[in-house]
Amino acid sequence: MKILVFGSANVDHTYQMPHLVRAGETLSSRIYARNAGGKGLNQAVALGKAGNRVYFAGAIGSDGGFLHEELEHAGVNTRFLRQVDAPTGHALIQVDENGQNAIILFSGANGQIAPEQVDETLQHFDAGDWVLLQNEISCGEYILRKAHERGMHVALNPSPISAELLSWPLDRTDLFLLNEVEGEDITGETEPERMLEEMLKKYPDARVVLTLGEKGALYGAKNERLYQAAFPVKPVDTTAAGDTFTGYFLQSVVQGKPLQEALRTAACAAAIAVSREGAGKSIPLVDEVEKELQQG
Repeated sequence: MKILVFGSANVDHTYQMPHLVRAGETLSSRIYARNAGGKGLNQAVALGKAGNRVYFAGAIGSDGGFLHEELEHAGVNTRFLRQVDAPTGHALIQVDENGQNAIILFSGANGQIAPEQVDETLQHFDAGDWVLLQNEISCGEYILRKAHERGMHVALNPSPISAELLSWPLDRTDLFLLNEVEGEDITGETEPERMLEEMLKKYPDARVVLTLGEKGALYGAKNERLYQAAFPVKPVDTTAAGDTFTGYFLQSVVQGKPLQEALRTAACAAAIAVSREGAGKSIPLVDEVEKELQQG
């Protein structure tokens, strides 16, 4: 069983700030860093570091070579990563003293993915394989439809939420992984348990993981409900927390681990990532996660 992450690859420009900049305010940054990022890349790195057989499909510009290296260093197969005639996507990230962030995205090469690349990539995958999607690239709906037609399992992190994404055939999704903001945008509910129930009402054949930050995570599928508490940690940078959780949870699902164990492993990995600066580079190796789990 193979996993394909079809997603974004960004250059992250991260600024450590005393607080998130307010409208009309000019504020000096204490620290600046340039790192590999993008939800797709981060989730592929998490899967690779978790020990999975994972492939990454996406697009970068001529300025994105170090993103290719970052993926391969994490054990990700990059044969479906294309270089296009456009700047690599990038993100401007503010991180405050409490580890909270605010992010501006520029799609760049991520917006150059065409149906031809999708078709060429998906022909190398079979029924029963997994594809993991987000909403930071072009052709997201097309990928979802075509993967479903091939009999692949579709995991979706519906971020960022947009009117276009809400028009996708989301009922073809097998696994949703989303946070409270995305849950509210899709369901209109503001209370986590009600969000989960509404998601399962709208998509009864899907499994849903609702991440709640320091409040933990909820899982639901038909008549099954599970809760996982967050691991206590002093946050340094929350940028890749959700992506780390997503990668480690899907890794456990593909390996057939019990769902409560999958949630606990993902929560532990996310806590380690939160305790470090950066996005992709903050994601822990599986040995680090297992060691932390044994100590806990």
